[in-house]
Amino acid sequence: MDERQEVLPEGEGDRHQKEGPAEVREGLPTKEQVLEALKVVYDPEIPVNIVDLGLVYDVEIHENGVVDLTMTLTALGCPAQDMVKADAEMAVMRLPGVQGVNVEFVWTPPWTPARMTEEGKRMMRMFGFNV
Repeated sequence: MDERQEVLPEGEGDRHQKEGPAEVREGLPTKEQVLEALKVVYDPEIPVNIVDLGLVYDVEIHENGVVDLTMTLTALGCPAQDMVKADAEMAVMRLPGVQGVNVEFVWTPPWTPARMTEEGKRMMRMFGFNV
């Protein structure tokens, strides 16, 4: 179980609100900006970024500037988990307004090549993979 803790700005208490589909909160990145920032993070064994691989399951942006990422890896017990986590945290922390990043790895639903974007599949085919 993930026992992460986060420090909230004074007066925020435990209040968390998800970003609505069309809601733009001043000074905070959008979900699309977070996903674009994550495209610099690659699985070390597959020449495709984690977004186009379909490894990022959810992005939640809190009003206090903390971004929660829910993601998976291509295989349970992947030895690169810590590296992918650190790379994802650094990529998102570069965005204006981000005060912290929490990465949670989940294994349900399991990753399959069907989760890849069309761009990810195109890149895989360029490298000789049959997807």
